[in-house]
Amino acid sequence: MNFVDQVALVTGASRGIGRAIAVEMAKQGADVAIVGRDRAALQETADACVHARVGANAHVIIADVADQKAVEGSVNETVERFGRLDFAIANAGQSIDSLLLRLKPEVLDQMLSVNLKSAFYLTAAVAKPMMKQRSGAIVLISSIAGLSGNVGQAAYAASKAGLIGLCKSTAKELGSRNIRVNAVAPGYIETAMTESMADAHRDFLIQHAALGRAGTPEDVSGVVSFLCSKAAGFITGQTLVVDGGILI
Repeated sequence: MNFVDQVALVTGASRGIGRAIAVEMAKQGADVAIVGRDRAALQETADACVHARVGANAHVIIADVADQKAVEGSVNETVERFGRLDFAIANAGQSIDSLLLRLKPEVLDQMLSVNLKSAFYLTAAVAKPMMKQRSGAIVLISSIAGLSGNVGQAAYAASKAGLIGLCKSTAKELGSRNIRVNAVAPGYIETAMTESMADAHRDFLIQHAALGRAGTPEDVSGVVSFLCSKAAGFITGQTLVVDGGILI
């Protein structure tokens, strides 16, 4: 995979899977725009990109992905700085667990805004420069919860399932302009977001994974890099499960 002279935008790039994706794209030669709200954490990601490849160009953008204007501004800033935009990865996400009967409306709204609406905003915004280029790849980070559901995660699972529908529909809409849209559905990945998971639940997931281990952010970032590459040039509208074999 060689992304030299190409540009990637990654949301939720301050830590975890998003950071790993940004570093992997930079390692493969891309200039990277990293988007999030935590400037210090994003700068750490930018430094990691430079460490991964001498001369890597990582541009920090502070934005709330739940704000449509902020997302559009991030895309415009990326194009203005680098002159093009080849890859967009909608990784920003949040999980707030709650049983359905205890689910507060504001929590539902937050899950849909951060996990789903932000991806709508990003996809629509990046489609414009990509259509002009007549090329591009978009990757949406979903979850196996969006495929199988999970007790106490109705809002989270619904938002992640929505990304799969968004992927399929936009792949059909944008395919004629040579823009591919795919999704990745990670399983249990060891990140800051999963640190609070109960030990019993963590052990259950690992025991039910065919590979018998938890995943790492790098397990996901390599798949995202593949989906952006020419090697995946005839793949669109698909959801790749990266869960170590939990769902099989």
